[in-house]
This record gives sequence, C-alpha cells and structure tokens, in this order.
Amino acid sequence: MGLLDRVWRVIRANINTLISGAEDPEKVLEQTVTDMQNDLVKLRQAVAQAIATQKRTERQCSQAQSTADEWYRRAQLALQKGQENLAREALTRRKSYQETAKSMKIQVEQQKQVMEKLKQNMRQLEQKISEAKLKKNMYIARARSAKASEKLNEILGTVNTGNALSAFEKMEEKVMQLEAKSEAIAELGTDSLEKQFASLEEGNDIETELEAMKAEMLPGGSNSQLPIQDSSNLRKTES
Repeated sequence: MGLLDRVWRVIRANINTLISGAEDPEKVLEQTVTDMQNDLVKLRQAVAQAIATQKRTERQCSQAQSTADEWYRRAQLALQKGQENLAREALTRRKSYQETAKSMKIQVEQQKQVMEKLKQNMRQLEQKISEAKLKKNMYIARARSAKASEKLNEILGTVNTGNALSAFEKMEEKVMQLEAKSEAIAELGTDSLEKQFASLEEGNDIETELEAMKAEMLPGGSNSQLPIQDSSNLRKTES
C-alpha cells in the first residue's frame, strides 16, 4: 500500500508541475509513465520475492510437520519396546516440531494475504499505466496543439493588421481619386476639343454664306441688282 501511495504522490506532483507550466508537458508525461513503469517493475519484484518467501515457508512448514510425524512414530516404537522415558522424549520433540509447523502455517497464511495484496496492487498499477499511456498520447496531442496555437497567436500578435488594412484602404482611396481625376481630365479635354471643332464648323458656315452673297452681288450674278421701288409708291407707303 505504501508503494502505491508513493507512486500516486509522484504522479500528483508531476501533474501539478505540468499544470504550473514549469516544464515541457511532453517530457513530464513521458517521465510520469516511465516512473510508473519503474515502480511496476519494483512491485513485480516484490511480488516475486513474496511468492518465493511463501514457498520457502510452506516447505519449512511441511518439513516441520514431517519431522513431528516422524517423532510420533519413534515415540510409538519406544513405547512398544517398553522404553517409556524414550517415548516421552520423542513426544516432547514431536510437540516442538508441531508448534513450529503451526507457526509456519500462520506465516504462510499471512504471506498469502500480503502476496494477494501485492498482486492486487500490481494489477491496479498495470491498469493505471495502461490508462496513463492512452491519456499521455491524448495530452501530448493537446499540448502540441496548444503550442501551435500559442505560436500562431504570437505571430498574429506581432503583425499589426489594423495598420495594414488602414494602409490598403488609404491606397484604395488614393487610386480611386487618381482614377476620378483622370476621367475628369479626359472629359474636359474631350469637351474643349469638341467646342473647337464646333467653332470651326460654325465659322465655315458663315464664310460660305458670305462668299455666296459676294457671288450674287458681282455683275452677271443672278441677283446683281437690288429691286428699286417706285418713288410714288414709297411716298404712299410713308404717308
């Protein structure tokens, strides 16, 4: 029981260390499982030693009982031969070996209890190690994921995305202003050019009309002389 208590004290200490973040979680988990396996080896050795001790005690008990039976046979032989004192001595020896055998039987029973307890603790520790290995892989995967997330957050923390987005927005606004200015200049340039051509076209019409009038006023033109109204009609009109 003391061994298991010590094992779990070590496990709890390692878990507390893991939680506090003082050591690498992977190393702590690996070391915890290694420590549990080392304790399992020691526990198996203790069970093997207990079994060996029990078997030795059982042999000693069997030998003591056999010796007691042998002295009883001798006591019977001495009594048959009429040697009562010798028979009494043999029974005394028999009693001594019987007490030894009885004491050995008690030790065997006690050792059986200890051995069964050690075996139970060993099976429990084996089960705990099996569970710890499964949890170890899970916790290691979670620790690695947490580390990756931490590094990613650190990288994202060093990048000032606000300023970067602001710069992009300003650049976009600047480009839009340049595009609007270019379009305005193009529109203004087109209007001016069209006005110049329209002015030229209007000027040509006037010149054409002027030349036509000149041609009519020249001698031989269709309207070379303007019509002259009668003076009398003119006076009537004025009156």
